[in-house]
Amino acid sequence: MKAAVLDKFKEPLAVKEVSDPELTSDGIILKLKATGVCRSDWHAWEGEWNGFIPPLPHILGHEMSGTVEEVGKDIKNFKKGDRVIVPFTQGDGTCPHCLAGHSNVCNHQVMPGFTYNGGFAQYTHIPNADRNLMKLPEGVDFLEASAMGCRFMTAFHGVTSIGKVAPGEWVAIFGAGGVGLSATQIATAIGANVIAVDIAEDKLEFAKKVGAVATVNSKRENAPEAIKELTHGGAQVGIDALGIQATMLNSVLCLDKRGRHVQIGMTSFGDGGMMDIPLNEVVSREIQFSGSFGMPISEYPGMLQMVEKKRLQPGKLVKNTISLNGIDKVFHDMTSFAGLGVTVITDFD
Repeated sequence: MKAAVLDKFKEPLAVKEVSDPELTSDGIILKLKATGVCRSDWHAWEGEWNGFIPPLPHILGHEMSGTVEEVGKDIKNFKKGDRVIVPFTQGDGTCPHCLAGHSNVCNHQVMPGFTYNGGFAQYTHIPNADRNLMKLPEGVDFLEASAMGCRFMTAFHGVTSIGKVAPGEWVAIFGAGGVGLSATQIATAIGANVIAVDIAEDKLEFAKKVGAVATVNSKRENAPEAIKELTHGGAQVGIDALGIQATMLNSVLCLDKRGRHVQIGMTSFGDGGMMDIPLNEVVSREIQFSGSFGMPISEYPGMLQMVEKKRLQPGKLVKNTISLNGIDKVFHDMTSFAGLGVTVITDFD
């Protein structure tokens, strides 16, 4: 099969013929129809998250959708030809967290494109597939599915389950990349008032198109002060969708008393993920500070139903479709924080 292979960190991916994936008894072979290119892929390509991935060479890509090509002998829930989406955070289904419905923090978690070969290829193998695949409703196409494969579902979990965003609340979202734009659309669909924060005007304009009622350019304004003025006191929810010191700090400082900060963006592993938190503000204002990682498979049916009924439209976040050969340009744009919206691979030949 053809694949875009990571042979060396920060070097162009090698698009070449490689061995087909091998089928296991509990797995399926997936024929890729669409795979998103995510900033998490970029972090891995940079070598920042190499604790997640096996020794190179390796195939990245975790925002996947396609059709089932082959099924292992122990598979009960899927058959050849089924249209499916692949959850990014996968559990074994048996640990205490999985049994409680939190497969995204499984004790034995695996992640396609990181702990095993992913979707920058014509085919991939999904292990433990009965527990880690979801069928796509007929009303959801492959482009939409891969647009929600990581960034959108991560934002959905962060907004709905962790942030518990409610209608009428003010939500400040820091970073208008894939996660931030997804969170903007989702919080808007719930009925919240979203303020998008970024340093790029084109991204802020796009955020308005997907639902933001106001924007703040943090390169030109003091973001916490601007948000407190817009909301007459502070946002109820702040979301850091980027994962750097400035965005995390501004998200906490923009909140009203008893506000809720949701940390979705992750740092590189180089600094151990350590950041400075304004602890006295958190304590004296009773700020809730919560992490949010991926999304458990138990929450997929609700999200997919909202997409099928067009209450959510992840396809509107897609600005570019590319072939396997186009991944390196996307990585280059991510390095300089250029590019707009979500990019999805749809040509695997």
